[in-house]
Amino acid sequence: MAVSHPLSLRLGRDGTAALDELARRRGITRAQAARQAIVEAVERDRRRSGLAAEARRLAADPAYVAEAREVAALMEQLRGPR
Repeated sequence: MAVSHPLSLRLGRDGTAALDELARRRGITRAQAARQAIVEAVERDRRRSGLAAEARRLAADPAYVAEAREVAALMEQLRGPR
């Protein structure tokens, strides 16, 4: 079983209102809502970092860039006149 470490922080009016709303919507305690929000924020950041790394990798791949340009040109042709 993981050891729980207490944390104390000042949320301010907006933070408190957001935490209360999250807890109310999910039907959980404020402590549970805070823990979930932290985990979810880290997961979002990881996904964003992964997507950004993938975009950088693809942008650095000349074959991918050439293919993307070909697809974009084809899409323009298929769209027809404006």
